Order: sequence, then structure tokens, then C-alpha cells
Amino acid sequence: MVFSTRRQTGVLSAHTGAVHALTYSSGAATYCLSGGADRKIHLYNPSTSTLIQTYTAHGHEVLGISCSPDNALFASCGGDKLVFLWDVSTATTLRRYEGHWGRINAVDFNFDGSILVSGSYDASIKCWDIKSNSRKPIQSLEDAKDAISDVKCYGHEIISASVDGRVRSYDVRMGRCTVDVVSPSPVTSVAVSRDGAAMVTAALDGTVRLIDRANGGLLMAYKGHKNTELRVRAGFAEQEQYVVCGSEDGEIWVWDLMDGKSCERLSCHRGKVVSSVAYCPAQGRKQMVTGGADGTVVVWGE
Repeated sequence: MVFSTRRQTGVLSAHTGAVHALTYSSGAATYCLSGGADRKIHLYNPSTSTLIQTYTAHGHEVLGISCSPDNALFASCGGDKLVFLWDVSTATTLRRYEGHWGRINAVDFNFDGSILVSGSYDASIKCWDIKSNSRKPIQSLEDAKDAISDVKCYGHEIISASVDGRVRSYDVRMGRCTVDVVSPSPVTSVAVSRDGAAMVTAALDGTVRLIDRANGGLLMAYKGHKNTELRVRAGFAEQEQYVVCGSEDGEIWVWDLMDGKSCERLSCHRGKVVSSVAYCPAQGRKQMVTGGADGTVVVWGE
């Protein structure tokens, strides 16, 4: 088996500082969004390496972005302790949600796009009803002992990664929280498999882990990349046959999901930290975007 998304097909250079956040649009995943230290968010067509729109409102660096299921809206968060809700087509902010007292590291829409979830340096997760006129959270989850580094919504669950080394899964219907001790070091990202049975985490001990969500057991550990100081994100790639993660030395590492062996090392971003990796979720399209501290978004294909 060969990882085929390894050829650079484009470089997007709209940012003037480090790229901190990357995500594909929902559904057909035709577009991608990037956010960075320059406080800007850019919308691209990665297949043509075309910049379509720029969104400006943040007063500090942008750290997280999420698209609504219908792609009409997206949310962003960052160092200004606010969650911004945007209209994609008009490039205007519809809401600014406040309630966190620390920088917000991640944001995600729930399955039907009615709720936004944010995770912050203040160790809390907050839920926002975007159909309401209220700017206040409808729920605050405060079980973490340290900063929240990442949040993901899966079905009726909220999954969070924390600097306390744990991943917490909240079943919002049952009011139940499951805690998995993942690492002795801070966990910097979490990604859930399509069937919800497993998750991939990155941590500052330089290990990416595949975790069984049913029992919290370690299924596989992936090593070789450099990650001891900064947040880098890991995820699934090529129909979940591979695990992919950035590295602090300008490389993207790819491992075989099942045997844990490294099968590809892609060099880019001028040797600077590769903090964000997003693989295209659309079936049948082998494409990936990576964001680095050099300020570029690199597009990869076959």
C-alpha cells in the first residue's frame, strides 16, 4: 500500500504570519479555510490554488475554524477570547460570542449546525446556540484540569483534548462524561474516525496515538516526528488507511494506520513548524492541505 497524496500541487501565500488553523468545507469539500497569526481568514479553492475571499475582524491570532454543515456559515476563534460566526458569502460577522476568559484554541459545529462548541485556555468548553439572539453560552463544561487544546463534535457527543493529558467525551443526551487518560504530556489535537469507534490524538511527548473509544485502550502508537513544544494536529488520511501529522521541523509524517510504520515523510514549509494538516473528507478525492509557521498553505495531491 502506497500513500499517494504526496505531490505538491500548489502553494497559497496569502498569510503574512504563521498559519494556525485549516479546515475543508463541508459536503463536497470544494473549498478550504485558513486562519493565522496575521488575524486573517482566507477562503481558497485548493484544486486551482485560487484565493476567493478574505475575512477580517479578529483582533488577535486566529487559532480555530469550523464550517457549518450547509457551508453558509463558518465559525472562528482565537487570541481575542471571542467566537465569531460568519456569513460566508457576504464576509460579515453575524455574532460575536463572549464568555471565555482565555484564548480560544478550537471551535466546531455540531452535526446539524445548530450549536457551536468552543474550547479554551481557561480549561472550559462552552456551547452556543446560533439560532438564539443571546450572546451567552447555553452550557459550560468545566471538568478539565488544564487548557482545552481541541474540540470535536461527533453525533451527540463533544470530544475534547486537554493539556492535562486527557480526552473527555461528553454524551450531551445522557449527561455522561467519559475520561480517557491518553498521555503523560499535553494532548494537542483529537480526530474521530468516521464510524466513531476510534480517535487519533497528538501529544507533546512526540507520540500520535490511535485510541479505542469503547474502552480507552491504546490500539497503536506512531512515532518519529518532532513534537515537544508546540501544537501540531494529527488526523486520518486516504479513507482512514493512514495517519498523518505535522512536525516541528517542517515535515509531514505519514504512518500506516494498522502496522504503525512510517511510510512517507514530506518536507515543506521551509523547515518551519507544520501546525495544521487537513485531509480532504470527500470520497474519492486524494487531496491534503498543510499550514506552517512560514505563512504558507501547501496543497498536496496525487
